[in-house]
Amino acid sequence: MAKSDTSQSNAINLIGPGTEITGDINSNSDVRVDGTLNGNLTSKGKVVIGETGKVKGEINCKNSDVSGKIEGKMTIGELLSLKPSALVDGDIITNKVSIEPGARFNGNCDMSGSEKQSSVTDFKKETKDPKTVK
Repeated sequence: MAKSDTSQSNAINLIGPGTEITGDINSNSDVRVDGTLNGNLTSKGKVVIGETGKVKGEINCKNSDVSGKIEGKMTIGELLSLKPSALVDGDIITNKVSIEPGARFNGNCDMSGSEKQSSVTDFKKETKDPKTVK
């Protein structure tokens, strides 16, 4: 009997404590890093960086919880949550961010998602059009 794709999409990939990986990782499912990754991490699911986790490279994913250390740009599709032990050195692009007391973040944060950009663009068009200004 063939395996269904649903079981693979629910899989969690784990980089355990004491493990060091050099290179890029691409995943269709969730990823948890408790070891060290020197490279870029791309996931269609959630990325969790545990307290002992370290990533030196870019992270692109749907959601992320960070308790460890990240050096590099983060692009998060929905929600980024920085826990009290988190240390992020790099720029963040996300729609929503939660930063708990104790977390440290050094860089720029861009929260101008596509929804916000389109409403700002529509507003600018309306105010420039003399027909819409009364």
